[in-house]
Amino acid sequence: MTRRVVRVTAEFFVLLDQQLPDQRGPHGEPTAAEFAAGDLMDLVEEFATTWDGLATPIRGRSDYRVLITTTHLVPYVAVYAQLFPVDGAVELIDIDLGGPWPDPDWPDTD
Repeated sequence: MTRRVVRVTAEFFVLLDQQLPDQRGPHGEPTAAEFAAGDLMDLVEEFATTWDGLATPIRGRSDYRVLITTTHLVPYVAVYAQLFPVDGAVELIDIDLGGPWPDPDWPDTD
């Protein structure tokens, strides 16, 4: 198994901040900080270990991949990444968080 170095770009964090509030939302939406400290680490691991098996969102551009999944904090997330040609690292460049949240009790914390 090939394990790749993964970097999260500054633009990625700007996009994350635009999609999640600074404080928990009325339906339990997580903060950007909660997502970055939790679910983001799982997404980084997924890109590090499964790059070659991820979908290519742009035909003919195998240097781009997308991971669409659900996480502990959000109903779905699509994360886009590019293989950096200089050192072969994966850079997370874009994120689209799912919503609206299904109900105030999601995620189930029981």
